[in-house]
Amino acid sequence: MSVSVEFEAANKQYAATFDKGSLPLPPGRKVAVVACMDARLDPAKVLGLSEGDAHVIRNAGGRTIEALRSVVISQQLLGTREIVILHHTDCGMLTFSDDHLRTKVRNELGEDVDHISFLPFADLKKSVLDDIQILKKSPLVLDVPISGYIYDVTSGKIEKVVPQP
Repeated sequence: MSVSVEFEAANKQYAATFDKGSLPLPPGRKVAVVACMDARLDPAKVLGLSEGDAHVIRNAGGRTIEALRSVVISQQLLGTREIVILHHTDCGMLTFSDDHLRTKVRNELGEDVDHISFLPFADLKKSVLDDIQILKKSPLVLDVPISGYIYDVTSGKIEKVVPQP
């Protein structure tokens, strides 16, 4: 059975007591979070967010270059003035290279994806620092506080990643 049936049933229960329909469009805490899409990471729970608090932008690895379009929209149209980057331990992005995934897609799907960078990384802390720098150097991103963290999937704790001076 498809999970869509379960999702529809869960939504009926959620909607029956839903009382947040009047939240404003801009996020109340004026923050955008760029996080990995990993199912073990729930950015709202990890960071203590509620509906309406923040924009949460998710993609494989929580890569900021892929999230740039959303960050610009978040800042320019919806007033966010801080960015948090959230990567995590045991990330799947540590397990492959572009060449490996391109070969897999070519072999299994018969498609050439040599023009796509899948943005894997070999060093977790460096990936956070790299993503901070991408945003800081982009002329499209406002000069706002940018913090980076690593979420430990075994303990639930976050560790701040601080750029070296």
